[in-house]
Amino acid sequence: MVMTSVLTQGKIAGLQAVANPRGVIAAAALDQRGLLKKMMAKEMRAGEPTDAMVSEFKEIVTEALTRHASAILLDVEFGLPALGRRNGKGAMLAYEKSGYDFTAPDFLPSLTEGWSVLRLREAGAAAVKILLFYSPFADGWVNEQKKAWVERIGAECRALDMPLFLELLAYGVGEEESSLSYARRKPEIVIRSIEEFTADRYGADVLKLEFPVRMQSVPGMQVYAGQQAYSRAEAAEHFRRAAAASTKPFVYLSAGVPNSAFIEGLEFALESGVEFHGVLCGRATWQGGVPIFVQQGAAALRAWLETEGAENISKVNKVLEAATPWQDKCSVKPSGSSRVLGSISHR
Repeated sequence: MVMTSVLTQGKIAGLQAVANPRGVIAAAALDQRGLLKKMMAKEMRAGEPTDAMVSEFKEIVTEALTRHASAILLDVEFGLPALGRRNGKGAMLAYEKSGYDFTAPDFLPSLTEGWSVLRLREAGAAAVKILLFYSPFADGWVNEQKKAWVERIGAECRALDMPLFLELLAYGVGEEESSLSYARRKPEIVIRSIEEFTADRYGADVLKLEFPVRMQSVPGMQVYAGQQAYSRAEAAEHFRRAAAASTKPFVYLSAGVPNSAFIEGLEFALESGVEFHGVLCGRATWQGGVPIFVQQGAAALRAWLETEGAENISKVNKVLEAATPWQDKCSVKPSGSSRVLGSISHR
C-alpha cells in the first residue's frame, strides 16, 4: 500500500501555484546567496560583487527562466526585487539565513532575521523552503536541535496553511565527502534522512532531495570519475529505496552539476522506476551565465539566457514529461478540519 500525504486546502493552493498545469513542479532555484557572490567574485579581476549586482542578476535570470519554469525559488536578501519579474509564475521564498555556509559548526541551521512565514507570504510567497544539512551519524545533540528547528517551522507553516518544501543535504561525519567511503555511505545517509523527515510531525509537504548516490561513482555515467562505489544495478536500487522512503511528493535538486549530468541523473531515476514529482533546478540551468554577466554585462546575460539558458531548462522540461504529478502522492483533508489563517498571496 502506497502511503500518501494529507493536505489542507491552503497547502494545495500553494502547490498548485508552483506546479505546471499537469501537476509537475518544474521550478527554477535561484536562492543562492554567498555561493552566488563567490561565483561572481571568481570572475572578477578584483574586488567583490555588490549587493546590487547580485540582485540585478537574479532579476534578469528570473524574468528569462520563468517563461519556461512553473515557479521560481528566491531569497529575501537579494531576490525580492526579482519577484516582480516572474511572468505571473508561482514564487517560493527561502526562510533559512544561509543555505550554503559550510563554515557553520555541525551545519546548525538558522533563519533569516526579521522574517516569519507570515511575512514571507505577505511578500508574495506561495510556498516556503528551508534547507537542512543532515546526517544520522552526527552527534545526538546536533540532530535533536535540527529536528526541533524543522518542527517549529513546520508548525508555523501549518498554522498559516502554507506549503513547506524541506531540502535535505547529506554530509560526511569524520570522512571527506570526496572519498570513496563517503560515496558508499551516502545512500544510507540520504535514505535515513528521508525516513526521518517524511514523518508528519515535521510538517514538510514536499521534500527537495539530492540523488541518493554520488553519480561520479557509478560506472557508465558521463560523470564517472573512475572509482566505483556501486554498480548501476545497485545505484538503481538505492534510487528506488530512497523514493519508497518518502510519504510526501519529492523533487530533485541539481547540486551544481552541469545541465547534461543533471538530466542524465533524472533519466536514470526514471529508468530505475522512480516516480518523482519534479525539480527545483538551480545552477545546472543558469550557472553558465555568471561569467557572461560579470565580464560582459546585463545585455549579454539576457542574450545567453534566451539561447543556451532557455535550451538548458527546455531539456529539463522534456525529461519532466515523464514525471509524476504531485497530486498522485496526496489526498485532501476535508474543509474545516484545520484552522486556516488568511489567504495565500500570489502577487
